[in-house]
Amino acid sequence: MKKVILMPDSFKGTMSSSEICGIMEKAVRAYYPDAEVVPIPVADGGEGSVDAFLAAVGGERVTVPVRGPYMEEMEGYYGLLDGGSTAVIEMAACAGLPLVGENRHAEKTTTYGVGQLMAHAAGRGCKKMIVGLGGSATNDFGAGAAAALGVRFLDEAGEEFVPVGENLARVAKIDMSGLLPALRGIEVITMCDIDNPLCGKNGAAHIFGPQKGADPAMVEYLDGQLRAIAETVKRELGRGVA
Repeated sequence: MKKVILMPDSFKGTMSSSEICGIMEKAVRAYYPDAEVVPIPVADGGEGSVDAFLAAVGGERVTVPVRGPYMEEMEGYYGLLDGGSTAVIEMAACAGLPLVGENRHAEKTTTYGVGQLMAHAAGRGCKKMIVGLGGSATNDFGAGAAAALGVRFLDEAGEEFVPVGENLARVAKIDMSGLLPALRGIEVITMCDIDNPLCGKNGAAHIFGPQKGADPAMVEYLDGQLRAIAETVKRELGRGVA
């Protein structure tokens, strides 16, 4: 055997594509020490997406202090390509399933750190963001990320809070006036390989909630919360997102 090409996706919640490539390469070399091994990390928008881009086209990995799935302090990261004009951000880097282990509570986790990564990349002057949406431990409608980017969510009493999956219906008003100005000039491209609607039996909570720790009763509850926030967005912002 002269050449072996390795192209694994990540193993959800356990290992990145790069880590798997390393294990596979060691195993191949144990039997074929003279073979040329070509590792090509790939990803579907989930864990390892940043590393896959950097392995394919080169660039810089940027580490940033952010908030994790339960608002804990942690180190997140993203990739800069094309001399810094394009940022590649993966939700899994700060809101991913591997970060919560067995402590999975889709109703309490947040995407706040994702917004922090986006804000940092915008501050670096990037003109395009590619955001991978896979592998998350969250069901918060992306509200956490929006809050980190300056969007204010207020309840009926006018109190501001950062919504999570269990209290999306509490949002009564959405104030976009504080949205990070730098974002308005940036092209944002999202990566995902599914076409599920927001709500219903094929929606986000029903299809992805169980792997994030939601039992059947919680799935129904989360689905109702998503319906509620979709109605609020339509009323407040005039956009149908359901």
